[in-house]
Amino acid sequence: MPHAGYTYSGSIAAHSYLAAFDSISGSRSDSVTAIILGPNHYGLGSGISLSSAESWETPLGDVRVDADMAERIQDNSEIVDIEGEAHAREHSIEVQVPFLQFISSTARKQLSIVPISMMLQDKETCEMLSKAILASLKSFQDSLNLIIGSSDLTHYEAQEDASRKDAKLLSSIKELNVSALYGSIERMNISACGYGPMAVTTLVAKGLGFQEGRVLKHATSGDVTGDVSSVVGYSAVEFK
Repeated sequence: MPHAGYTYSGSIAAHSYLAAFDSISGSRSDSVTAIILGPNHYGLGSGISLSSAESWETPLGDVRVDADMAERIQDNSEIVDIEGEAHAREHSIEVQVPFLQFISSTARKQLSIVPISMMLQDKETCEMLSKAILASLKSFQDSLNLIIGSSDLTHYEAQEDASRKDAKLLSSIKELNVSALYGSIERMNISACGYGPMAVTTLVAKGLGFQEGRVLKHATSGDVTGDVSSVVGYSAVEFK
């Protein structure tokens, strides 16, 4: 999922949330827990931070933070803290919550969230965090869970260059190849801000037995503004 202003990326995110709605609406479970991973843009708080709040508030109401799932993820990892500072100013996770509130209420599910802010986004950290999430999910096998990775793609380059770099990045995700993801970022100097959340989500999908990532939509800010001289890329990807 992207996390720019809704004017620029909301219509892209909606493609993923439609897929998520289709997934949860067919479940017999009356509740859904969304584990949401986002980059830490401000450098506040811990390297990997779970939210210490009991709930998050949006214009659509309050959403409970799933403390049981959060504590289980922390217990299964030596790199995760539960604290609030990392989330105090961060937007990459909070912009996902109204979408989740809408699809869960439409599907008649009770929503809870597990926000994870990532300042550390190196490959080793992502592998450790994905293992902790996978181990934690085993304790909630009867629950309905969504795993969401939040990132915008190439930042402030000409549309042609941004689209070329984004296509290379997305090809790695389609193949569930995190090593290739990091290789592309390094070789092509790709400025995707949430490559860590993208990597963790891909690793969790692979660990759960999914076979591919499907790009549902890709666009840039230039498609909205008409200015293609300096754009930001956005994508919606579903794992199957």
